[in-house]
Amino acid sequence: MTPATGPAGDPAGDLGAAGRAVVAAGRAAVAAGLSPGTSGNISVRDGDVVLMSPTGARLDALTADSLSVLGLDGEPVAGPAPSKERWLHRAMYRRDPAARAVVHVHSPYAAAASCLPPWSPTSALAPLTPYFVMRVGQTPLVPYAAPGDRRQADTLESLEVPLRAALLQNHGPVVAGVDLDAAVDSAVELEEAARLTVLLSPARPRTLTEGEVLELAERHGSPWTPSAGGHTS
Repeated sequence: MTPATGPAGDPAGDLGAAGRAVVAAGRAAVAAGLSPGTSGNISVRDGDVVLMSPTGARLDALTADSLSVLGLDGEPVAGPAPSKERWLHRAMYRRDPAARAVVHVHSPYAAAASCLPPWSPTSALAPLTPYFVMRVGQTPLVPYAAPGDRRQADTLESLEVPLRAALLQNHGPVVAGVDLDAAVDSAVELEEAARLTVLLSPARPRTLTEGEVLELAERHGSPWTPSAGGHTS
């Protein structure tokens, strides 16, 4: 493969800070219980390239010089073969120009919640806590497709509601952030919201009212569509 270039024409190997951030995020994701075994993948955008965990890699065993390098079109440029889920990452970057990092994991409670009926058409999870609204926002359920299916990524990219995160049906979450710390933190908060969802099922717990949700979303700049549906009380 030809060498990748960074924002100022630097060789991909000079993208050391971005590579170190991916390594640190991988370790943080595993330490938080988000990525068992070799599941999950993470990426960071640096100028015109994306550094991504390679296929079949443990996220706590990444090294800065063993990452896949992709163009913004999702095609490999340098390094080992990237995860087959690179299209999900491309979709999240295309949706939001401010997104600089994407985390896709198979965290247990979020994966479990992805097997349940969605709370509303625009959020798989109910607003059970203010922190879910503040740090994640509405999280649509994307219909099932086999892992790596580009059509699912296309569906994610074309969703008309604003979002920072989504649940892939019978699979798990994908989360974007302004940097890798933000993306991992949001994935942790989403896992906590999913854990409450599973623990409370099949009860009908109190959720935040729509007014409470919208006030939090406006104050913290998080995505939430008014009259999203579901049962707020």
